[in-house]
Amino acid sequence: MLTYFGAATATAGLACVALLLLRSQRRRPRRDDSVASNALDLIGNTPLLELPSLSAATGCRVLAKAEFLNPGGSAKDRVAAAIVAEAEAAGALREGGTVVEATAGSTGISLALVCAAKGYRCHLVAADDVSPQKRELITALGATLELVRPAAIADAAHPVNVARARAAALGDGSIFADQFENLANTRAHEAGTAAEIWAQRSRECHTRLDWPTRGTVDAFVMGAGTGGTLAGVSRTLKRRKADPRSRIPRRKPSVRVFLADPPGSALFHRVEHGVLYAPQQQERTARRNRYDTIMEGVGCDRLTANFAAARIDAAFRESCAMARRLLRDEGLFVGGSAAMNCVGVLRAAEVLPPGSTIVTVLCDGGQRYLHSVWREERRREGESCAQCG
Repeated sequence: MLTYFGAATATAGLACVALLLLRSQRRRPRRDDSVASNALDLIGNTPLLELPSLSAATGCRVLAKAEFLNPGGSAKDRVAAAIVAEAEAAGALREGGTVVEATAGSTGISLALVCAAKGYRCHLVAADDVSPQKRELITALGATLELVRPAAIADAAHPVNVARARAAALGDGSIFADQFENLANTRAHEAGTAAEIWAQRSRECHTRLDWPTRGTVDAFVMGAGTGGTLAGVSRTLKRRKADPRSRIPRRKPSVRVFLADPPGSALFHRVEHGVLYAPQQQERTARRNRYDTIMEGVGCDRLTANFAAARIDAAFRESCAMARRLLRDEGLFVGGSAAMNCVGVLRAAEVLPPGSTIVTVLCDGGQRYLHSVWREERRREGESCAQCG
């Protein structure tokens, strides 16, 4: 058997091999630079765009990573590609194998896409309240979808526990993706999302979406589900802000990282008070499961390995009441997590010096939330009009 040190070294080595495979895949020579060699080549390198209305409202420079432009429509494409690549490098996922995962939607869509591109089967387990749009996308991409009733994580009927059991029953050559605990999630955002934010420069582009940070990132704001994006980006930006050219830290302000957490999630209290708690977790008030939020896949009632790796300075309790404003003022049709991230930007700007550069993430588009976030937006708009009338 491997010693603890040997096992850790082997795991780190496999992770490095997987990251090299991902990078080499994306850098594979092409006959024409304008033509991607395959669908997975399109993952990442998303533009960074300024949000003029939020910049004007805050007195800060607000930049957003347009992750909804990934081929699967969300930032989860990066995670899915990394999990599969690392499993292949470790020999855990083999030809004819199945990738099994518990998902609220976006990760499942991305895994279904990656599996389709690489020839694997994909079996997904989700709570039966996942949006109809996400269900249809998952099945359209060729994955099988198993719906279960919402349950606490300690319950064997929880989607994560069901998915783990399904993967175990399939045996060798198939994997349980385990997005919450699998640190391939964090590594994907360290090597991809964070590195891109730091390195992005101005270039001529007909979309006019690419603007530079030139290393001047003062704050990063977003919510967390698995915590992988927040962990990967926070760790990398804080490390690079210390000194982008060497390993010797300089005395300069670090990047401040803020968590935007929806009502019903326990992560806000974890960051601010060191305790995982939300009022909605009281058994007499919980309606469906241990936490209730309007946003699928955002917020959590447990400490995951990925979230534990994040370096967070403060947290805000936020809602997603920003989607309509982003559509009206920016022409961006985004989902609830992206809208909540932008509300978090407004809160962060209140405690940052004027002129600070704040970066956030537009995780996915609004098409998947027509029956949840956008229905709520229409309801609020109707109430507002009724009051005005």
